[in-house]
Amino acid sequence: MDKKRVLYVTQEMNPYTTISEISAIVKQLAPFTQGKGMEVRVLMPKYGSINERRHRLHEVVRLSGMNIIVDDDDYPLIIKVASLPGARLQVYFLDNEEFFKRKFVFNNDEEKPFEDNQERMVFFCKGVIETVKKFGWPPDIIHCHGWMTSLVPFYLKTVYENEPIFDKSSVIYSAYGNEYENHFTKRFFEIAAINHLEEEDLAAFNVKGNPKLILGGIAYADAIVKGEENLPKDIEKALEGIDKPILDAFPMEELNDQMMEFYKGLMEPVAE
Repeated sequence: MDKKRVLYVTQEMNPYTTISEISAIVKQLAPFTQGKGMEVRVLMPKYGSINERRHRLHEVVRLSGMNIIVDDDDYPLIIKVASLPGARLQVYFLDNEEFFKRKFVFNNDEEKPFEDNQERMVFFCKGVIETVKKFGWPPDIIHCHGWMTSLVPFYLKTVYENEPIFDKSSVIYSAYGNEYENHFTKRFFEIAAINHLEEEDLAAFNVKGNPKLILGGIAYADAIVKGEENLPKDIEKALEGIDKPILDAFPMEELNDQMMEFYKGLMEPVAE
């Protein structure tokens, strides 16, 4: 029997970043899932704050060399890889000099969000999907963590809906609070409308002209995880009337087992 494959798409992960609780959650879940006999890979951005020498990153030449179009401009995508310390688990980093080669992650040295965070997000989400296609590695579960991954479920259900590699993929979106979308502009809808999409296609992300990333991620995922106990009211309200599997927030010591059961439920063969 072939091993099940779980892909974690995350904006952060220990020991490479310590931005929020997401870093610790993915660091805990990924090795545990692999230890349960599944094949696991992690994709995350290669921020300039990540020390390549200390963490032993090296470029994967066969995967690099793609160009990702964002807002009609071409940006080279470089893929680097490292082994997670203490686990035989590959973490892949998506890099681009213009978007990620800076000292800070989401805010500048004055603690103000980077003006191009929305472009960086689109680059990352599209780059993730193109990288998985190039892997030739069809995931059974794609588990997205963080606001920066919110477009992945949407793109998989629209632009990439006919890609055979994602035919059997269940997309899970972990919802966390997010203050960064408050700094996104209406241009987000134009920038995020990649390939043949129109701005109207992003209606799930649009609340009175304002980008709402978490609501869009929830709308297009197959299943939802509450990433934290106290989510913003608009997210809780969106989850109330939703007809999808939802996993409540759990303390870290219970999370592994609860998540494993959740994954198994999504991977069970459907009776004809």
